[in-house]
Amino acid sequence: EDQEFNAFRKLIYDIAGINLSPRKKTLVGARLAKRLRHFRLKSYIEYFDLINNESYQSEMQIMVNLLTTNETYFFREKNHFQFIKKNILPDITNIQNFRVWSAASSTGEEAYSIAMLLDDQLKGRSWEVLASDISTKVLEVGRKGHYSMQRIEGIPENYLKQYCLKGFGEQDGTMLVIEDLRRRIEFQQVNLKDELPNLGGGFDLIFLRNLLIYFDKQTKQKIVNRVVNLLKPGGYFFIGYSETLEGVCEELHPCAHTVYKKS
Repeated sequence: EDQEFNAFRKLIYDIAGINLSPRKKTLVGARLAKRLRHFRLKSYIEYFDLINNESYQSEMQIMVNLLTTNETYFFREKNHFQFIKKNILPDITNIQNFRVWSAASSTGEEAYSIAMLLDDQLKGRSWEVLASDISTKVLEVGRKGHYSMQRIEGIPENYLKQYCLKGFGEQDGTMLVIEDLRRRIEFQQVNLKDELPNLGGGFDLIFLRNLLIYFDKQTKQKIVNRVVNLLKPGGYFFIGYSETLEGVCEELHPCAHTVYKKS
């Protein structure tokens, strides 16, 4: 019912800042239906009451996992990676440890794409990638680095050979990112709507792509400014092709399509 949907709509907004449109009512119902069946509940409001019970706090995270969108793929929006390769990495000779944050990493494809590029281009120099998301479910997928071969289309051929292992036997049809690359990425749960935890210092690049479209303007401003506080002066900020930062953050200035630089 509408009032049940509105209860979950307010809850996910309060938790994560995600603004669900009325068009998402059917989607929300479908995603939560399996949890109603699991607990043998007769209505969505019963499930809403259950997850707000202190005895079922772990179920709240399951609800968040179900209602957050996690679409991603390797080397998504390739122009961003070309920009990094041509305009950023050649000029970082004075940086001792190059740090990148994939701030809405989903199942990890973005973080691994960044790591492949850095490992290839920086030739043994020190770098770090932090991958964060609000969903514990997708973070676990990212830590494993194990994907269906159907998802490898965007990976350059030389990177496939260098950084990926093709499964066989029981693992046929899958690909595993090599261990050396997996251990270079830290996966951590971070809710961008809350005060940020200690993330180890500032970042040279921050990716916050294809997430801002789910926030209203006020939430977008708060999250972007909070995240940008961890971007080093002169660092670069990347958003999705369908997003804009117009009127959102005065510290960022456009330098390419959906690429911004901090003053």
